[in-house]
Amino acid sequence: MNLITYKELHKQLMYNPWTGYFYWCISRQSIKIGKIAGTKSNGYIVIKINKKPYKAHRLAWLYVYGYFPENDIDHRDQTRHHNWWSNLRETSNQCNQRNRGNPVNNTSNVKGVYWHKQNKLWQVIIVINNKNKFLGYYKSFDNAVCARLAGEQCVGWDGCDLNSPAYLYVKEVIRKGQ
Repeated sequence: MNLITYKELHKQLMYNPWTGYFYWCISRQSIKIGKIAGTKSNGYIVIKINKKPYKAHRLAWLYVYGYFPENDIDHRDQTRHHNWWSNLRETSNQCNQRNRGNPVNNTSNVKGVYWHKQNKLWQVIIVINNKNKFLGYYKSFDNAVCARLAGEQCVGWDGCDLNSPAYLYVKEVIRKGQ
């Protein structure tokens, strides 16, 4: 089954880049003109066109640029159904995977920084190519966070994780003058 074309997409849907919503331009069965298109699936908005499901953020790219992106589309704010234009960017899969929130079990609120109970020190790791790389133990939480941020920068992650907890923490400490 072929992918929808730019021309066919514009015939069937209208995209509002400020809200991120698609609206139907056609009417058939349960679809009415002007109705918001799509349903949520695994956090994403999925729109069925000609019986084929499409993720709305990928359709937004086609709608604006006229082609499907070769790479991933990243939601800058990490929320899968926020499809307004300024929240979307084309990026590599690797970069897209980095722009994720903290794991649920992370109590430090900084990815890769964990309290090591046995050593009574902060442990810092970074995952590269699905392998944990140990960046050291630190007495100070601030030093541990700085080590994590330095690790992200050394492997070229700056700009990938726009919400890097390490970056945001260091930025806030500097802002407060601590």
